[in-house]
Amino acid sequence: MADKKYVYGLGRRKSATARARLYKGKGEVTINEKPALEYLSGNKTLLAEVTDPLALVNKQKEFDITIRVSGGGLSGQVDAIKLAVAKALTLEHSDLRTTLKKAEFLKRDPREKERKKYGLRSARKREQYSKR
Repeated sequence: MADKKYVYGLGRRKSATARARLYKGKGEVTINEKPALEYLSGNKTLLAEVTDPLALVNKQKEFDITIRVSGGGLSGQVDAIKLAVAKALTLEHSDLRTTLKKAEFLKRDPREKERKKYGLRSARKREQYSKR
């Protein structure tokens, strides 16, 4: 990272997309140009989840993280951010890849919302059956 300004990682979950940049720093997390705790509406558990990949390898105080996230809800965004941070971390320290992989931080959750089908109320819900 001596020649580069930052390391980049992309993460997706449901319809949320997160782009994370890891800079050398002292552990500040910024999401969409707001402090992370403010963006996550004061939820400390979600903030801890965002920094889980760094906490696993004891590098919370080594990097400043700036994140651009869009789409989805708060929970999906947090999972996307977690994946983006883990991917960026592996680009910086390739030796940490096995540790992060065992903890399943490099796995993209493939579950998506199922589309609504015609003739039905939602993806699978049908009209109530009437015998008479």
